[in-house]
Order: sequence, then structure tokens, then C-alpha cells
Amino acid sequence: MSDIRTFTVSEDDDGIRLDRWFKRHLPDVTFNIVSRWARTGQLRVAGKRAVPGDRVEAGQEIRLPPVETGPSRSPRAQTKRDLLTPEEEQLVREMVIYEDPGAFVLNKPPGLATQGGTKTHQHLDRLLDGLGDERGRPKLVHRLDKDTSGALLVARTARSAGHFAKAFSGRTAKKVYWAIVAGVPSAEEGVIDAPLAKQPGTGGEKMHISPEHGLPAKTKWRLVDRAGNRAAWIELQPLTGRTHQLRAHMASIGFPIVGDAKYGGADAFLTGGISRKLHLHARRIRIDAPDGGKIDVSADLPQHFSETLTMLGFDPLAGDSLPLERKPAASPEGKQRTAAAAAKARRRERRGERRARGSQGKAKRR
Repeated sequence: MSDIRTFTVSEDDDGIRLDRWFKRHLPDVTFNIVSRWARTGQLRVAGKRAVPGDRVEAGQEIRLPPVETGPSRSPRAQTKRDLLTPEEEQLVREMVIYEDPGAFVLNKPPGLATQGGTKTHQHLDRLLDGLGDERGRPKLVHRLDKDTSGALLVARTARSAGHFAKAFSGRTAKKVYWAIVAGVPSAEEGVIDAPLAKQPGTGGEKMHISPEHGLPAKTKWRLVDRAGNRAAWIELQPLTGRTHQLRAHMASIGFPIVGDAKYGGADAFLTGGISRKLHLHARRIRIDAPDGGKIDVSADLPQHFSETLTMLGFDPLAGDSLPLERKPAASPEGKQRTAAAAAKARRRERRGERRARGSQGKAKRR
């Protein structure tokens, strides 16, 4: 019995399932082993028999049987991470524009992929090792396209990662993007509601509008400023989170984002020395923090975007002057009800004034 192992549930693991706790802390202990321990009464939480589906609480003690001896099985393959160079550690630390106990907000530069893939060795997920501490390495909870710059939130603990993931999936997080588009919309604002699906033949590298096969996708946009009929500065708020949503949506209404050859082709480029880089920037993110507070952070523009604003004659302060949320315009019926209520209130005031004058006249006659 002296070989029995005990572990104490941390705050980060409060409320998770027991089988999930094993995946986090003892990944080599398979689900079958955990189930066998549960059936034979060898798995106990807070002194009581437990099963894999039970939820654990911070401070509880998990008791496990001694390490099993027997035929060894091949250990689970683990991702091998290359050590970061001092320059890479400095690079990721310079991206940090906000931090608290549960999160970092980074200003991701354009050209840096969020995650690795085929032939993609240098990416943000790898660089996050440079922000690790005794709580572990930060965890991605959302992503930006490689050529999109701006505010990207990463969780510092497993608990905050779960909290932020729910906020993004539940659409309670607010994300504001700035874009320069080719051409100028005729309206001041609008909502693009167009389902998106992977375009066949592109290997999932490109999306297209597909009412039959696409997933719901909705984007709210507002005009910040215009440069004649040549280009416009647009604020975008994604109401869903589909791949390439903003790029595909703006191209679908005839105003591709400047620099976006994939969706706009030759029409996505402006002459006159305007940069050919993608002009899409995650300007601001607002999200509830795990401790009940608010995270509300804005990311500075990359050099090429800032220079384009100047070349097109835009005031850099104009974008931030728009309120994050605007009350919807009243319908014609709503305006009529409001006007009728105001007229009714005025009639009451006039009747009150007449009664007051009549009372004064009676008092004088007496």
C-alpha cells in the first residue's frame, strides 16, 4: 500500500471530468486502465469510489493504485518541440500588448502563421514556448490567417482556455477588424449573410458562397471613410467564425480586401505605390475574463496598413471614433409609435396647464 499514488486537483482542473484529468496529467494511462481501476474500486476521489465520468473539484485528492508492472507498451508519441533561439523568444515577447493571470493578447505581425502545417515550420504556436512559465505554455483559443495582422488572445492556463473557448463559440467575444477594400460600397453599413463552404478542387484552401452546402456565416460591416470611388476603409465584425470569412464575404459583394489575390484576383490591388500586402487587421478584441472582469485591447497597425491610410488621405483616428455597438435604427412603425407617444404627452401637459389656469381664476373670483 505504500506505493499508492495520490494527486491533488488544482484550480485549473476544477470541474473537469476525471477522464479528462488523466489526459492532461497522466496521458500514458489509457481509458481502459482507468475503467478497470474504477470497476475494481482502486480509483478513488475524496475517499470515495469514482468512475471516469465523474467531475473533480479543486482541492480533492485523487488516489490511484501502484504503478503497474508487466509487459511494457510503447510510449505515446509526443510532439518534439525545437528549442527557441534568444531572438525568437524576444520576438514573441515583443508581440505581447496585454497580459493578466489568465491571458496574453498578442499583436501578430502579417506573414506569421498561427499554427504549423505542411512546410510551415515557423508559426506562432511554436513561439508560445517563449511565454511559458510554471503554469505551462500558453494555449491558442482562436486564430488569424497567416497574412492577417492584429490582436490575438492566448490562454495562460487550461482553465482560462476553457473559459475563452466557450466565449468564442458562444459569440460573446467581440472582434473588430479593419480592412481597406477596392471600390466603395453605396451604403454606409450592412450585414453579409452568406453560407460558406470549402471550394472543391482547392484542398480546403479556399472558401466560396454555397447556400446548399455551406455553413452559416454572417459579417457586419460599416464604412469608416472613402477615397473617392477608388477605395474604402471598412470596419468588420464577424458574427460567426468561418475560415476566410471576412475575405470571402467582402469579395462576394464586389469589394475585395486590398492585397487579397486569392479572393479578389487582379481587382484586389491598387496602383500608385499602395502595398500589395493584405490589408486586413484585427484591431480590437473584447472578451469577459475568467475572474469576471473585461479584457478590451486594441492592436496597433502594421507599417504597410498605416502607410496606406496616409496615402489614401484617411484620418487614422476615424476608425476608433465609431462605437463598438450601435443601437439598431427604429422601424417606421416604431418611429410612428414614438411620435404618437410624444404627442400624447404634450396634450397631457396642455390639459394640465389649462386646469391650472382655471383653478387660479376661480380663486380670484372668490
